[in-house]
Amino acid sequence: MNRSGILRLCFVLLSALLLTDGCGIYSFSGTSIQADVKTICIEPVVNKAVKVNPALANMLTESLNDKFRKLTKLEQVSDAGDLNLTVTVESYEVRATAVTANEVAAMNRLTVTCKVVFTNVLHPEDNIDGKSFAGYEDYDSNNSLDMVEGQLCETIVEKIVDDIFNATVAQW
Repeated sequence: MNRSGILRLCFVLLSALLLTDGCGIYSFSGTSIQADVKTICIEPVVNKAVKVNPALANMLTESLNDKFRKLTKLEQVSDAGDLNLTVTVESYEVRATAVTANEVAAMNRLTVTCKVVFTNVLHPEDNIDGKSFAGYEDYDSNNSLDMVEGQLCETIVEKIVDDIFNATVAQW
């Protein structure tokens, strides 16, 4: 390809990139945020579970803030955004998932369930009212929950935050 062909190709690619980015509905991060939506308010996560991990609510809040900060151009505000996100931890449970012949748990599962209320003030058709999101991780019952809880929670929080992000602004 000669020099003018390369320049034409670069021009076409640059034009396509600008047109795609300029429409304000699609971005390369996978979000579907309308062009008129500029701000988001992410409320601190509230933990209403019977069994409480004291670090969980803060971990969820920080992960949500980080995810939206990194993957959107939305300005995060402390009150009354164009988008408003409220997350509540509803349950934090450990249950046996695999039982041996001696009726002893071989594997346990830590499950975290959150309820999400998402309000899009400018486009109410995108609202989510009380949808549940859950994440879980299995661990060997030879380990105490205290030994593995930190790593399990990190993995579970990452999954729940991804699911919330996809349901709210990626609309998957």
